[in-house]
Amino acid sequence: MKKVFALAFALAGTTAAFAQGQTSLGIGVKVGGTYSNVSGDNVQQLTGPGYSSDLGDYKLGYNAGLTFNLPVSSDGFFSIAPEILYNRKGYEIQSEQTTGLASNVSKVEIEQQRVLHYIDVPVMARINAGGLFFEVGPQVSYLFGSKNKSETTTKYRDGTKDKVEENNGFRDYTGISRDEAYKSDLSQFDISGVAGVGYMIPDAGISLNLRYARGFNSLIDSKDADNEPKAFNNAFTLQLGYLLPLGR
Repeated sequence: MKKVFALAFALAGTTAAFAQGQTSLGIGVKVGGTYSNVSGDNVQQLTGPGYSSDLGDYKLGYNAGLTFNLPVSSDGFFSIAPEILYNRKGYEIQSEQTTGLASNVSKVEIEQQRVLHYIDVPVMARINAGGLFFEVGPQVSYLFGSKNKSETTTKYRDGTKDKVEENNGFRDYTGISRDEAYKSDLSQFDISGVAGVGYMIPDAGISLNLRYARGFNSLIDSKDADNEPKAFNNAFTLQLGYLLPLGR
């Protein structure tokens, strides 16, 4: 925990140092989609059996927040871009049953999700090459909520179907039954490495960027036990942004 706070203060100090002496900056907003999952050697201790971490099985979410641009070089080639974002991450498991069903039922599909609500604070070093930009940097994330959801779809042989959504409890990695909003089995803070590429329309302030973030802190909170089980956040984000220049 102390290391997380130390890194957060270091990032804030670095950003302030870069900002000093600069004659222009920008502030803006971002909104976009998130495509996330968890992976690691012990991920099924968190998710349970039947989980896939393949790229096609990621969970869809969304993100939104504030972005800042702090020029470092006088020509704007290099800048620092800190952000404060809400990000809806998590993972999902999809399964189906085709045997042992009633005679009028052809298939039962089950989708289980665990939605993780994060505040992300990335601090990106950005190279601007015309409208194209490349960015890389660290990110500190705070988990403030978790929600377990499931949806069961029953498909009948006559072509009709029923959907039932349930917000039930679940069993955590220790095997104990928890309510659907329980999050004490999860680490409260995460530190990630982030890299991305994007394009900003010159003089319009409108941008589109794609990022990938990989968590370094295990999502499973084993209460400082030895041989901590490993499961890490992974997230792709596609963001539409608008940056308003504040000065020259």
